[in-house]
Parts: sequence; C-alpha cells; structure tokens
Amino acid sequence: MRLRNPANVDLSSAGVSPWFLEPKGPLNWAEMFDNADPVEVEIGCGKGLFLINAATQQPLRNYCGIEIARKYALFAASRVARRGLTNVRVARADAQQVLREWIADRSVATLHVYFPDPWWKRRHKKRRVFTESLVADAARILIDGGELRFASDVEEYYKVMHGLVRRHPQFAEREPTTPREPEHDMDYLTNFDRKSRQAGRVVYRATFVLR
Repeated sequence: MRLRNPANVDLSSAGVSPWFLEPKGPLNWAEMFDNADPVEVEIGCGKGLFLINAATQQPLRNYCGIEIARKYALFAASRVARRGLTNVRVARADAQQVLREWIADRSVATLHVYFPDPWWKRRHKKRRVFTESLVADAARILIDGGELRFASDVEEYYKVMHGLVRRHPQFAEREPTTPREPEHDMDYLTNFDRKSRQAGRVVYRATFVLR
C-alpha cells in the first residue's frame, strides 16, 4: 500500500515520514491511513512497543500513538518505520488537546492508556493525564461497543482511574483476564510493563466497554 502524506501534519523529520506526525488540527483517519479500517489510539506511546506488537498482530487495524515528548515520538516512529508497518502513525502532540479537539465523535475502536505518569507529589497530581475529562472524551470518541483499556503499576493511581471510569454511566467493565507469560523480551504490553513485571511489581489492568 502506498503511504500518503496525511493532512494537517508537518513531515519535516527526515527518515520517519510519514510515520511521524506533528498535527496542527483535526485528524482524519481515512486520509491518514488511506483506508477505512478500525482505528485504535494509544495515549503516551513512549518508545512504541505496544504499537509495534499490536500492529504486527492486527494488520487490518490502524494504530495511532500520541506522545508529548518529541524524542520518544521520533524514536517510536523510527522503530515503526524500520519494520515498514503501514498501519501505524506516531503523533507528537498533547494528548489532552488531541482527545478534546482533534478526534471526531464515534471514530475510535479502542483507546489505550498504559502506565501514565503518576506524578507522585501532591502538588503535581493536577498534571495527571487520566482524569474525568479524559473519560468523558473517551465516551465521545469511541464507537458503540468500543473499549477503554488501561494499566498501571501504581495501585493508588489505578484505583483513581478505575473509579473514574466505573462511575461513568456509559462504561461497563469487562471480566478481567490473566495476562499470559511473555515468550521473549519484546513480548510485553509496553516497556513499562516489562520493567514492572521483571521487577516483580503488580500490574493492575482493566478494560471497559462503551455501552
């Protein structure tokens, strides 16, 4: 499939176009991926491990990772580019703005939020990305039956996230499943998942479905 130059993006970074995007406005999935396949969005994609594994396993689904740190977004995009994964884009942007303003209603099949920064200090907790506003935006952008999946190795933050989604009237929790044992060093949900599990820390996970 020929890779298109998506609308509203700056593709000036050599070597990773069109995998690396710096959006300037609303995202048009059909133009971005040049198809009408279902779209999944990851908030805070970091170094891109989830995007790589998911896109490899599900070639008929599109994946957009959003990462505010430019160096990590470029790193993730370069990993994706080396593998030639045409169903992945990495957007260097503020996820809160993207969710609030740039994603159309009922256009996302799954929203992934894995190991968001817990911002440990009390005065910094207002910087947390997983908030009541994020849950409201998720309810707006997800398709009927779409899923919100999240994970954390910080029990306090996980309980906050879980409570926010559980209290929203449009979400119902799926029965939890036991994660399988990874077969190799790249066979983890994310880099943080690998680090936490190898260190013996508990990883808390949940999936909620939009009614």
